[in-house]
Amino acid sequence: MEFSEKLQQLRKGRGLTQEELAEALYVSRTAVSKWESGRGYPSIDSLKEISSYFSVTLDELLSAEKIITIAEKENRSNIRGICDLIFGIVDIFSFILILLPLYPNRVGDHINSVNLFAYTDVSPWVKLTCWSVLLLLIVLGIFKTAFTKLEAQKYNKIISVISIILGCFAVLFFALTRQAYAVILTFLLLAVKVLLLFRYQK
Repeated sequence: MEFSEKLQQLRKGRGLTQEELAEALYVSRTAVSKWESGRGYPSIDSLKEISSYFSVTLDELLSAEKIITIAEKENRSNIRGICDLIFGIVDIFSFILILLPLYPNRVGDHINSVNLFAYTDVSPWVKLTCWSVLLLLIVLGIFKTAFTKLEAQKYNKIISVISIILGCFAVLFFALTRQAYAVILTFLLLAVKVLLLFRYQK
């Protein structure tokens, strides 16, 4: 007997509706409906709740192989969530490119390193582009962390692509405008994001 049929049988045996079972297990009615129609399986935590609620063993609900498969899928999902969160934090970390003295500012015969606020030895469009790119990366990071918390994978993927493209643009822009320290730091942040993408694509 499939898990979906076993769950239906257990629920009806107790005389419960899907909504009542959902409340007892602290999940949505949609989740119960999905499990009973065979369109998905509960998480390991939900399986434990079902097992405890109906006083049955996990082995009675699912085969050991299926439990391992669910556990592996859940583990991959958790790793992806952690990578997405770190990815967002890395983008937010772009604010250090605004605060640190990374930009060459000529004063007489000397060149001083200043932060973006004090960076004046450059054309207005270059400074505006610097601000725009860095602020956009920070905003993307905030959205990325928010969507990770909300488990909105569709939007997370879009933000990741935009962030990588913007990171590449930032590296090229800082290189073309000869801002060596900013290039190095921007490249390191981009490299971390690319590594995170490869990590959760496995």
